[in-house]
Amino acid sequence: MSGIVNTAQAEAWNGYEGRHWAAHDQRYDAVNGGFNESLFGAAGIGERDRVLDIGCGNGQVTRLAAGRAPLGNATGIDLSEPMLATARARAEAEGVGNVAFEQGDVQVFPFGEGVFDVALSRFAVMFFADPVAAFANVHRALRPGGRLAFLCMTELAGTDLGAVFGSLAPFLPTPTGADGTGPTSFADPERIRSVLTGAGFRDVTCTRAEAEQVWGSDVPDAAGFIADWGPVKYHLDQVEDEAADGARKALSAALRPFDGPDGVRLRGAAWLVTASALD
Repeated sequence: MSGIVNTAQAEAWNGYEGRHWAAHDQRYDAVNGGFNESLFGAAGIGERDRVLDIGCGNGQVTRLAAGRAPLGNATGIDLSEPMLATARARAEAEGVGNVAFEQGDVQVFPFGEGVFDVALSRFAVMFFADPVAAFANVHRALRPGGRLAFLCMTELAGTDLGAVFGSLAPFLPTPTGADGTGPTSFADPERIRSVLTGAGFRDVTCTRAEAEQVWGSDVPDAAGFIADWGPVKYHLDQVEDEAADGARKALSAALRPFDGPDGVRLRGAAWLVTASALD
């Protein structure tokens, strides 16, 4: 693996967090896959394009990008070896040959200069140790005029997921941390614009996107899945049994309004961000 500067995230994604995502890749794709068409519409991948998937995880976006570039190729990069193993296995099983998966830190990975036409990411750009440095490295890897498109979390307030996580507040710290850190670090469009322009991008746009997210087949299934998600599980393990039991009951109660014949479905919100590399 290339040199790592984002050591805290590398530890998490090669530990329990990464193993959980790798073992439940189809479930996480059910949560996030509803945003795929918005992402690909913004990325505008051509049949000969060379595509970089930033924080590719289990590789669904990478494989779909490869399908949109049959005469080009797609490369996924991630810190997590457990998820990369799943990504490679899925690509082989689906017969997707024009993909490659690399383990590395986007902030310092030696991509080369101008080797990609498009860079994209689905909910994976919020965790860089130094986001300006990371996006500057992506900028170098894009050809002049190359395109960037990614999805990131909005603030949780006013969203379905915010209501669900808010139910845990009397018992646990919020699993996302305060806005400005962790998964919500790009919740403010002004910060997004500042980071990307500082990294050399231009024509930055931030558009709110929404999609249905499937969290489980029923309330017990969805509640168990969320409770086993890394940040929630971590906090559940740190509190007394009474608080943990209260959190689990509150979580189930918060999910109940979203339960239907097709499972537990929340309306997800994201920023869809686009930018261009300087000519």
